[in-house]
Amino acid sequence: MTPRTLLLTAMFCIAAAGGAPAQEASAAKGLEIELNALESSQKGCKFTFVAGNRLAEGVSKVSFEFVIFNDKGTVERLALLDFRDLPAGKSKVRQFDVPGIACENVKNLLINDAPVCEGEGIDKGRCMDGIVTRSKATAGLEG
Repeated sequence: MTPRTLLLTAMFCIAAAGGAPAQEASAAKGLEIELNALESSQKGCKFTFVAGNRLAEGVSKVSFEFVIFNDKGTVERLALLDFRDLPAGKSKVRQFDVPGIACENVKNLLINDAPVCEGEGIDKGRCMDGIVTRSKATAGLEG
């Protein structure tokens, strides 16, 4: 190998080694909440979420306070939704039928807080630390 080839090889090895910790650090280490679907119901609007726990500990009980924004961008309602338990390394589907709301008017949701966050070795604020949100529905979701 020429000195130039050796230098380039060394640079690529250093870059590859330096990128691994950064990728590991960016991996989700908290809860993941996805708004998966909105569906009209007899009561109002049924919200379907996929919730995943990427923490090392299981969460025995968690509730989130959601702010529901309408198509005008104003607050339509605050809703406290009980996601129950979220075992470590698992995902669960949770559905909530929210009365008096038309799904077509829901434009965005904001997870305002997690007033209930319990589990062995879980601090109260841990459910909001590093939370990852996404949406596959017509409305957006922010954490």
